[in-house]
Amino acid sequence: MRKEWLAGLIALVIVGLVGYVWLAPPAREPAPNVDLKMLDGGQEELARYRGEPVMLVFWATTCPTCIDEMPEFIALHEDMADEGLNIVGVAMAYDPPERVAALVERKQLPYEIALDEGGEIATAFNEVRLTPTTVLIDPDGGVVWQRIGHLDFPAVREDIQSMLPEDQSA
Repeated sequence: MRKEWLAGLIALVIVGLVGYVWLAPPAREPAPNVDLKMLDGGQEELARYRGEPVMLVFWATTCPTCIDEMPEFIALHEDMADEGLNIVGVAMAYDPPERVAALVERKQLPYEIALDEGGEIATAFNEVRLTPTTVLIDPDGGVVWQRIGHLDFPAVREDIQSMLPEDQSA
């Protein structure tokens, strides 16, 4: 009876371990540490944002969906930037900087804008060719997801909220 009980326990442990390995969340692929040439003339490395979530938004001035989503990104920035969210709009390589600057001014985009003049950023993130493409990166620098097209912003807010530090004013 004791051998049967021990064999059952070992089998249960093995099944548990296999289930954990099988169902455990996959390790996140690290985001490439690209150089970001900012619209304001500055230069940043993506690694600068380590410790906080960052959302890269690949967009173009000729992309209607990109322009339609801008108010949602502005609201996201206004609601969560003080909590640690960083949004970086990445203008595609084919967009002239002066056209990007004019749209940023017209739409009053409050988040940072990078120019992907040589296409290196898009290449580093799985050859981004379609806009909008959005990449969410966790505080440890891992890619949480990369999505093409219009986002489900309530779900995006939940994803980001789970990465932000708990409210420390309580």
